[in-house]
Order: sequence, then C-alpha cells, then structure tokens
Amino acid sequence: MEAIAKLKQQPGRDILVHGSANLVQSLMHADLIDEVQLLVHPVVMGRGKHFFKGEITPMKLKLVETRTFPLGVTLLRYESAKN
Repeated sequence: MEAIAKLKQQPGRDILVHGSANLVQSLMHADLIDEVQLLVHPVVMGRGKHFFKGEITPMKLKLVETRTFPLGVTLLRYESAKN
C-alpha cells in the first residue's frame, strides 16, 4: 500500500481498479480511495460473489453523479466524503 500512496502523490492520471474486491478492501482500509463507481446491471442473479467479505472499514461517500445507459445499466459515482 505504501507504493500506491506514493503514486497518488505524483501528478498524472487516475489509478483505476476494475473487479478486484480484495484490492479495493485493502485500499479502503488504507484510506487510499477518492472515488467509487458502481455499475448496476438490471439482472437478478440470486447468488454469486459478495462485493465485500469479512469486516470492512467504513467509508463515507457522497453521490456526485448518476447516469442510466440505453440497456438499463446505471452508473453511480461517489466521491469520498472525508471529514
């Protein structure tokens, strides 16, 4: 996590994580997440992998954007609401 914290201090593009709940949990625990984007698909699976497992570090979020795409997928974009 120290290397990621150093990367965040450098100028440049965003660091994106796609589909790694374990990595995201570690980044949340280290307070290294500035934004969360969730894509909600209009499909009910009934079972599957949990988004987070075990204990997670609470993270306050502020909804800053919603967008619905033609096939019904909805983007929810949140920014960290750190005090």
